[in-house]
Amino acid sequence: MDRSGKIVSRRVFERMFFSPPSFETVSAGPAIARKKQTQSLLAPITPTKPEQCRRKSPRNTQNIRKECILEKSNGFGRSPIDDSSRTEIFFLPASAFVLFVCFVALSSEALRLRRVAKAETLHLKNAEPMNTPSESRRRFITSFAALGLSSTLLPGVLWGKMEEAGTQTVTADMLKDAATLAGLNFSQEERESMVQAVNQNLSRIAALHKLHIPNNVSPPFYFSPLVPGMKVNKARLPFRLGKPPSVKRPKNLEDVAFWPVTHLAQLIKTRAVTSMELTEMYLARLKKYNEKINCVVTMLDDVAHAQAKQADAEIAAGKYRGPLHGVPWGAKDIIAVKGYKTTWGSGAFKDQVIDEDASVVEMLREAGAVLLAKLTTGELAGGDQWFGGRTNNPWDLNQGASGSSAGPASASVAGLVPFGIGTETGGSIISPSARCGATGLRPTFGRVSRYGVMALAWTQDRLGPICRYVEDCALVMNTIARPDGRDLSVSEMPFNWDAKFDIRTLRVGYLKDAFADSDRNPDWTKNDQKTLDDLQKMGVKLIPLQVPDFPVDILNISVEASVFFDEFLRSGRDKLLTAKTKADRFRSGRMIPAVEYLQSQRVRTMMMQKLAEATAGVDVYLAPSTNGNPRAGGADGPPPGGVNAPQSQNLTQQHYVMANLACYPAVALPNGFTPGGTPTGILFMGRPFGELGAMALAKAYQDATGYHLKRPPL
Repeated sequence: MDRSGKIVSRRVFERMFFSPPSFETVSAGPAIARKKQTQSLLAPITPTKPEQCRRKSPRNTQNIRKECILEKSNGFGRSPIDDSSRTEIFFLPASAFVLFVCFVALSSEALRLRRVAKAETLHLKNAEPMNTPSESRRRFITSFAALGLSSTLLPGVLWGKMEEAGTQTVTADMLKDAATLAGLNFSQEERESMVQAVNQNLSRIAALHKLHIPNNVSPPFYFSPLVPGMKVNKARLPFRLGKPPSVKRPKNLEDVAFWPVTHLAQLIKTRAVTSMELTEMYLARLKKYNEKINCVVTMLDDVAHAQAKQADAEIAAGKYRGPLHGVPWGAKDIIAVKGYKTTWGSGAFKDQVIDEDASVVEMLREAGAVLLAKLTTGELAGGDQWFGGRTNNPWDLNQGASGSSAGPASASVAGLVPFGIGTETGGSIISPSARCGATGLRPTFGRVSRYGVMALAWTQDRLGPICRYVEDCALVMNTIARPDGRDLSVSEMPFNWDAKFDIRTLRVGYLKDAFADSDRNPDWTKNDQKTLDDLQKMGVKLIPLQVPDFPVDILNISVEASVFFDEFLRSGRDKLLTAKTKADRFRSGRMIPAVEYLQSQRVRTMMMQKLAEATAGVDVYLAPSTNGNPRAGGADGPPPGGVNAPQSQNLTQQHYVMANLACYPAVALPNGFTPGGTPTGILFMGRPFGELGAMALAKAYQDATGYHLKRPPL
């Protein structure tokens, strides 16, 4: 609120705190060369032009040391304040910051910070009236110190003190006053020793913001889904597909639109059908049904024709590359294709052209696959809404496809592409696969290179195939699951597949308590129980497991998306987003101190150990899909109350968060239909790098039930 007690509007708030003027930074101390810089912590930068969005290999990227103050400084802007306001503590130049704190306390940002402090309730509504500036200040300091906000408050207050003094140098006295206001206490000796480092860090941050850091440059440390004591089969086994099918060309070629990739491959290999014929058929279906499903961003007819022509020439010459040679596919539109738009589903990037191919595009091209189109993604890899509207569920056009791999899931299920490549950070493969009735594989973290793909979270981002058949996923993974020398998080662990794998050797569990959640959709619950019954009829002995008791909401502390989109936010281009609220998570990430973020990652390790212990006695386990729950955000978008509001989670959702953050592999496939005709789905989970067992059991179930063979009524 302002001095008159009026509430400050969101527009005014953003102008006050995210449109700062430039300032000068002067180093302190005789040993430091005194130099002036005119770059604000959040200084405007020249908007990036599409042709400038070129990703380079991270091998030559300078390793920049990020001091804690970078994480803690929120770069709060300053707004002009009447000099008369300087006579009141509440309205010193730091008063803009106090207003900011007030806004945060009354908004969902305070709820995120509550996770950091593990506080249960902040009773702002029941607080006594704040009658004087002094009482107001004390109450805010007390409340936010309890939330662990002192380290976040301090940088902003320091900037206020610098403006008040009309200088750009932090002094020991300023540090004393700011620390007092922030609820911290440092001795004179401590303050003197801090001053030089504080001023040095201000210069470093200003210099850091002058650098352009491409979206695909990750920090030089790498996440592992393995925990101590976890055993993994590191042996490379022969890759064995099922017996080649005996196939004939149908009179109407469009009849093969829903065939498995293995069958299409046999048609091409035997030259019963040319790659060009298949390509033309699928291109026509994409154009015909896209008006209903809205799953295509960019048609790549010229690319497809050139690649199909090359495939036919090579096959005719006896140079057959393998089962994907001549088979069409589609790419989620956060995957770069050289010379064509990669829009990330956002109005802010709808003209972006990245001048190189993603590694997965290169690998599939080398295998002879034919790229048909760039398929839709929810804006910035979230949900099913993009700048062109909503991608729809082929089974119910009044329902969204879920996301963010909405295009690959809906197009695969509708028979518009034989398979698609999707990505996942927090459910973006398994959620749309369950909603649309696709067969989607979320691989273990580190299976597939992410080079040339929009980054959202370097410890969670994964790529995987979305198909109609389990074995098709294995076929695609055999091509793309290998190191490329550019994404150093990719493991050397071999991907194995054996269509004749004996599922009787598997120890199979199921999350008994999660399947018993009382608030799940009854249609999904009914089909889940039938799945468990069917597996037992197949001779599978099910071992009951329990979801570990762990405070997963604490693990939602994340700054990774804020890091990757920091330059974008500082440029002011967030105003071009299709959904303006998408930038909220980037702003809120700056409210998390570096120490608390890293502490949450340590807690993540503890959670991973708990999940490993809970699943240690099985090779594969069954889990219910969250699509059968009342949605709490996830892949479908922000939950009620905002992205930072604490959500009541049932056990299905708790496991969903844990398995995703632990980066366990999962196969999502249909296990029935609702009375309304939409598919339901279930998850076959594996432990890290245990895709073989999970996929083998999923294939056996799929072959026995046949739900994947049903086609949507387009």
